[in-house]
Amino acid sequence: MLNDHGFDLWSGQYDDSVKKADERNLYPFAGYARVMSAIYASVMNAAPAKVLDVGFGTALLTAKLYEGGNAITGIDFSAEMIEIAAQKMPGATLLQWDFTRGVPPALHERTFDFIVSTYALHHLADDVKVGFLSSLLSLLEPGGAILIGDVCFPTRDDLLACRDDCGDEWDDEEYYFVISELQKRLGPICRLDFRPFSFCSGVIELRNKI
Repeated sequence: MLNDHGFDLWSGQYDDSVKKADERNLYPFAGYARVMSAIYASVMNAAPAKVLDVGFGTALLTAKLYEGGNAITGIDFSAEMIEIAAQKMPGATLLQWDFTRGVPPALHERTFDFIVSTYALHHLADDVKVGFLSSLLSLLEPGGAILIGDVCFPTRDDLLACRDDCGDEWDDEEYYFVISELQKRLGPICRLDFRPFSFCSGVIELRNKI
């Protein structure tokens, strides 16, 4: 049972099935509250900041960052999600966009202190994911960071072991992060740090090399 500040921060605000998986340390949402709390804390330590949220959904994280005085820009595929988010963040810039198509043209000339994404980018195939993250790096202010909270594994063997343990619960239609492979692909162009928060989750931090 989670009993730290991370759980308190999100308790009562996210889907019951996610909460139960988090509390019971089950795939795919084991560590969810701690992942969200870590990203929140990283941004708030530098607030007020310019933040882009990729695939913000119901704006669970983004709304808290907005309340914390950060300037929020968000992209999401769903018009319904944008409507919900706009009610929580009337001063935010929210764009309807399918990020499988890359960075929206409206953001090509924008820069951000933080680009965050939680439990969204695993919908991108690995090659597409690498290309998209490379594009996002060009939107960072000097010293800025991309913070990704998602289902991820240190190595391919860790992923396969989790898949075997999960059996029918495993989702074969999602492309989870493998940190060792991501490091090989993105290491030449950026600095990558990884903080695990469970056997199947963590926060990936990407920064441009100076």
